[in-house]
Amino acid sequence: MDISGARPVRSLLRLLRRRPGRLTLAVLAFALKEIPVWYLPVVTAAIIDIVVNSGDLRGVLIWFAVAAALLLQNYPNTLFYTRSFMTVVRDTGAVLRNSLAARLQTLSIGYYGRVSSSVVQTKVVRDVENIELMLQQVTPPALSSVIVLAGAIGMTALAVPAFLPVYALTVPVAIGLRAALRRRTVAPNAEFRREMEGLASRVGEMAVMIPLTRAHGLEETAVTRVASRADGVRTAGLRLDMLNAHVSTISWITMQLLGVACLVLAAAFSLTGVLAITPGEVVLLSTYFTLLTQGLTQLLMLIPVTARGMESVRSIAEVMQEPDLELNEGRQSVPSVSGRLTLRGVTYRYADADGDALHGIDLDIAAGETIALVGSSGSGKSTLLNLVLGFVRPTSGRILLDGVDMGSLDLRTVRQHISVVPQESVLFEGTVRENVAYGLPAARDREVTAALEAANALDFVRELPEGWDTRVGQHGARLSGGQRQRLAIARALIRDPRILLLDEATSALDAESEASVRDALARLMRGRTTLVVAHRLSTVRQADRILVLESGRIVEAGDHEELVGRGGRYAALHAGSLG
Repeated sequence: MDISGARPVRSLLRLLRRRPGRLTLAVLAFALKEIPVWYLPVVTAAIIDIVVNSGDLRGVLIWFAVAAALLLQNYPNTLFYTRSFMTVVRDTGAVLRNSLAARLQTLSIGYYGRVSSSVVQTKVVRDVENIELMLQQVTPPALSSVIVLAGAIGMTALAVPAFLPVYALTVPVAIGLRAALRRRTVAPNAEFRREMEGLASRVGEMAVMIPLTRAHGLEETAVTRVASRADGVRTAGLRLDMLNAHVSTISWITMQLLGVACLVLAAAFSLTGVLAITPGEVVLLSTYFTLLTQGLTQLLMLIPVTARGMESVRSIAEVMQEPDLELNEGRQSVPSVSGRLTLRGVTYRYADADGDALHGIDLDIAAGETIALVGSSGSGKSTLLNLVLGFVRPTSGRILLDGVDMGSLDLRTVRQHISVVPQESVLFEGTVRENVAYGLPAARDREVTAALEAANALDFVRELPEGWDTRVGQHGARLSGGQRQRLAIARALIRDPRILLLDEATSALDAESEASVRDALARLMRGRTTLVVAHRLSTVRQADRILVLESGRIVEAGDHEELVGRGGRYAALHAGSLG
């Protein structure tokens, strides 16, 4: 979807044109329902002239019948307009949210390291809602003003054509005023949006850190951190509110002065005889001008809503135009994987870092081999996993999967053969079964059962109130850490991956839970290419090879017994774990 932050209006119109039929019907229905607005002044003027000239009552009744018919047709056409136009608006909102979701799935993992998940949520929820609200509130008065202007000009051209130049004054004044005021609202709206995103990010942090905050008695600190951001929103919001008040007041006063001036001018022309204008036509001209200025005033007073909506278009455009993508289109699909991994001179440096996180790594991993990665924090273990997973690309060097450079592969198809069990299991608000079979709608009950059993999870799942139909709560809050981790293992097992990545999968567990999870992991690892990152050396003793990393380099390699016998870095780590 092509959305430009530099041209938000054009982007929005392009979105609306996706449903041309619905949009055309909506405009036609609106034009019909608005007929009374511009035609009733004609009825009023005609009845006044009948009264002033002592005319026939039957003429009044005829005009009444015309007015009644015009008013009654407003009801069905309003309903038809609402359904047609709001279908377009809601469809536009759904398209924006779906496009954002799809775009977010193509952005690199690095993007999510820079942008808070709360800010992303704000863009998908709040910004799209602002656009829907703008379309809903601004379109009716905009269409009404255009229709009233056309009707007023048409009827005035028939009744008092000499008065048309007066109308010509109003539109340029309104357009100039709107342009001047709109320019003043762009920067304050952008500032307010940034402050709101900052607040959303801070609130998201607070929600994630509540257990830590409570554990250390830091509630006041957490509140203060949010309050500082809330104060920024308050200041930016008040500044925007005052600007909006200036805009609304200036718009209203200007348009009201123009309306009064038109009435006085029409009366003066009639009294002086400059134009042959009847009392009814004075009312007609004044009413038209009042309707016109009211419509323009309403449009001008909606500048704040419009500005907020346009700023939301720019906010969405930031995501849609973000260049930090994981490019997979047109690359080689991977239908099957044996699991052989080769790293040749792989170096990686994080953006803005002073040095490399990994230095010239050379490594051959046979299909089905288990490799353990140990070392101090910051030695490059997790970076190496992220490179194998394709979350980041080597700064230099190559990674080959089954002899093929991963840079030429569609990583989405590669990852269908990979499973990851992280330190903190990721569960969503849903049932046990939904979490285990996530992304596998065709998974059969016996497959889920087998995965749960192999993960040492079947017994505790059966004891849950509703078995595997029990909802686990947000992030699995209704389960213990060991239970959550075993469900994560079951999720990996049901996919029968060829490559398995275990990132500190047991480090957050107590001894009893670790034993159960380690047993499940042993089943999961059997016959698969496995990379294990672990601080607890008890979890890596059975690995085919253990790699010791320090400062981004492999400093030792071998099995457990071999490395302990060398008396090097691994032996020191092992002695420390025993001590």
